[in-house]
Amino acid sequence: MYGRAQSLRLGLVERLPTAERQSQAEDDRALVAALRRGEERAFVELVDRYQAGLQRLARTFVRDRAVAEEVVQETWVAVLKGIDRFEGRSSLKTWLFQILSNRAKTRALRERRSAPFSALAGEAGEDDDAIVDAERFLPDGHRWAGHWAAAPADWAHMPEERLLGQETLAHVRDAIEELPPRQARVLVLRDVEGWEPEEVCDALGISDGNQRILLHRARGKVCAALEDYMTQGAAA
Repeated sequence: MYGRAQSLRLGLVERLPTAERQSQAEDDRALVAALRRGEERAFVELVDRYQAGLQRLARTFVRDRAVAEEVVQETWVAVLKGIDRFEGRSSLKTWLFQILSNRAKTRALRERRSAPFSALAGEAGEDDDAIVDAERFLPDGHRWAGHWAAAPADWAHMPEERLLGQETLAHVRDAIEELPPRQARVLVLRDVEGWEPEEVCDALGISDGNQRILLHRARGKVCAALEDYMTQGAAA
């Protein structure tokens, strides 16, 4: 079940072929040059290309949509002010999302200062939580302890139209909203934006090992939520 859902990229995105990524990199270089010349068209094109992705990532730092929009606007201002200092050590996309990440972290800390104490647990301990409910496995003392008590549903014969239907995709997005913040960030960049692992590590400032752990946990939780949804729908 998990394998098929992941092979569909959670129904949200497909990886860009290498040739297309190279073409995009060339487009980015042209955009940088145009931005440095002060061409408004270039800025509009950049916003069209990355606004939605920046908004999605900002929401993993600050849950309030209005605050997330403010963070994105601050990011665009910083891009315009700093474009002459862009050295091309990373891609324009990675640089842009690094700026967003840094500003979003600062804004999230500011928001937490006025949050109730109960909300401050935030990201603490999120890497240690279980991917699958322990009740799904046979308990200690059982002959087959640790094996599935209720195995994952078999989606091998599930119509792809249902897997990729709008209602299903909406449920996936809801599940992503419920993820711990760090897991949500990695999942959004990998499986929604279609980024490569090294790009995610650069943008978020995390190691490859941490990126893989966070992605694994996030995918497991989203797939588990999707399994519950599919099972309920089949029983209805």
